[in-house]
Amino acid sequence: MQYPDMARRSVTFTQFRNQAAAYLDAVEKGDTLEIFRHGRPVAIVSPAAAVVPRRWREARPVKLHGVSLTQAVLAERRQAK
Repeated sequence: MQYPDMARRSVTFTQFRNQAAAYLDAVEKGDTLEIFRHGRPVAIVSPAAAVVPRRWREARPVKLHGVSLTQAVLAERRQAK
């Protein structure tokens, strides 16, 4: 993913772990971080507004009548035992 209007930094996992607060401050200001572990990219941390689609930010819970999804999953698990 490339965000042309944002700075992008590469950091190791150890750097991120040791200075997480400073890196998250930079992300809040618009930077994007690419985190490497053992020389391989493992994560991209970017401002939420940059990657969260509008439909997710404005999503509302779906209300269904009947059995809750949680209850249905738990019942299915009990039957499988």
